[in-house]
Amino acid sequence: MLEKLSELCEDIRITILGGVFLAASMALLFTGKSFIPDPAWGAIILCGYPLVYHAVRSLFLKKQITSALLITIAMAASIAIGELDAAAEIAFIMALGEYLEDRTVARARQGLTKLMELTPRTGRKLIRENDTETVMEIPADQIRVHDLLRVLPGETIPADGIIVKGTTSVDQSVMTGESLPVDKTCGDEVYSGTINCFGAFEMETTRAGQDSALQKIIDMLKEAENRKAPIQRIADQWASLLVPAALLIAAAVYLITGNLERGVTVLVVFCPCALALATPTAIMAAVGQATRHGVLIKSGEALERMGKVDCIAFDKTGTLTFGKLEVCDLLPADGVQADDLLRTAAAAEQNSEHPIGRAIVRSAEKSGIHPEQVQDFLMQPGKGVTVRLGQDVIRCGSAAFLKSCGIRIPAFTEESLAAIRRQGKAAVQTARNEQCLGTVALADMIRPESAKAIRRLTEQKIRTVLLTGDHAGTAEFFAEKAGITDIRAELLPDGKVSELDKLRAEGCKVGMVGDGVNDAPALKTADVGIAMGGMGSDIAADAADIVLMKDGIEQLPYLKQLSDAALRTIKMNITLSMAINLAAVVLSVLGLLNPVTGALVHNVGSVLVVLNSVLLYDRHFA
Repeated sequence: MLEKLSELCEDIRITILGGVFLAASMALLFTGKSFIPDPAWGAIILCGYPLVYHAVRSLFLKKQITSALLITIAMAASIAIGELDAAAEIAFIMALGEYLEDRTVARARQGLTKLMELTPRTGRKLIRENDTETVMEIPADQIRVHDLLRVLPGETIPADGIIVKGTTSVDQSVMTGESLPVDKTCGDEVYSGTINCFGAFEMETTRAGQDSALQKIIDMLKEAENRKAPIQRIADQWASLLVPAALLIAAAVYLITGNLERGVTVLVVFCPCALALATPTAIMAAVGQATRHGVLIKSGEALERMGKVDCIAFDKTGTLTFGKLEVCDLLPADGVQADDLLRTAAAAEQNSEHPIGRAIVRSAEKSGIHPEQVQDFLMQPGKGVTVRLGQDVIRCGSAAFLKSCGIRIPAFTEESLAAIRRQGKAAVQTARNEQCLGTVALADMIRPESAKAIRRLTEQKIRTVLLTGDHAGTAEFFAEKAGITDIRAELLPDGKVSELDKLRAEGCKVGMVGDGVNDAPALKTADVGIAMGGMGSDIAADAADIVLMKDGIEQLPYLKQLSDAALRTIKMNITLSMAINLAAVVLSVLGLLNPVTGALVHNVGSVLVVLNSVLLYDRHFA
């Protein structure tokens, strides 16, 4: 009952009504007229009740002394000396400040609110039995893994899954920050809460309900709201210490001056409201802005630590690179056309499940080359494949494999192989009967945005390091392309952890960026773990403090700028609030402020702090 009444009084409409009562009281004061009862009581009761309720509840149930208690004492003291207008003003301004804080937090939580609103309600389950097809609309919470779903144009995708039929474009902006829809076809992954823009498609569910990517993002953001930064805990400690300090100083002023009004004014201006608002409003503003840009910050603590990071270590595969092999070079032998080389290699590899073989077939299909059907497919693990194409025997594999089959590798091909290996590429030799047709070179391709992101981080005075399990030659090749000079290669997961410990021993505050299961220990070890959330593993995302929803590191410079700005905003808020409080206390002791003017000056600090945090939410970072 009492709690519900408090919630009712916190409504902005009640606050406005309290302001009307305060205005009426002030008008009577200026005109020299009186009215019984004084309209100020309306503002005191309507706006002051929530403060009194929270103060008493915290004191007796939680055994905590809060700023609300100090405000309550200040109101009571003002009433005791007949300053009803001062008490009403305190109550109204505090209620208004609470509303402004709630508005700031609500605005910062827009990303979370939007995500929660996108939580799908229903899905179309596709059931095929006895050559008949039935589509049933079922609640989203009844969707299970491996269910076959149909999604129509304009609908919200109800679960995570893989497209098994159809093509479309999906609006993934709420998860990744991408402004343009992403084309999807068979085999592509789609996520719960994203919007199917065009074509209808069928999908097989891989994750649903609480396990979906959307729900995990929501859980991460809720966690960010509930975990405080260390700097916020310091501010809270200060706020709790200031309450008894204010009572002592107010009592001392009264005893020394004999002026009760001065003592009451000290209580009014000493309330640490602005200090209590300094950190949470800035944290929420930063987390809210990051969400809009496809960056999930799990806690205020992670945000603060990111602001102190001066070294970022990167995994290679899947982080700086796409993590997927692509054909990058075709080196045909004399008298052989490049298309013939690729066509023959694709024919040999079309039944292979090896990543290299699948990459060759995929490249051929992209080039409009349709490999011929072959017979007698034989795979020799670690060596290559042998097939029969008509009367010809086709072999694809390593140079050593072809040599073991009696096929001569031309000298220029041997030279090409050496150059390919220095560049960290894989090489596949293709032969028809006894003739070597040439070399197909494959490589993991570096993300086009990686070099730009590394360059911007360097401009921000951030040291960059490459930690990879690949051999040194491959690491050096990709590091050069990305612009990283500090290379630590041939590392197992525990080796990455050891290298991070070395960097921290050097005095570095280290951030680690990774995407795979093998990166999870390093993400946990680093001062700040940053996971690639788009194609990265769930284990990596769970181990990280921050998740990048795009498959790329282009958001890292923005993240660093935002973290730095958030720390500056918090420090500015704390400095501003303490400076205003100190000045107001001095003026109150000197008798230059009364309870009414003191309430105005005190609450200026709260308003300025909230507005400064709002500016952080709207700030543009280049």
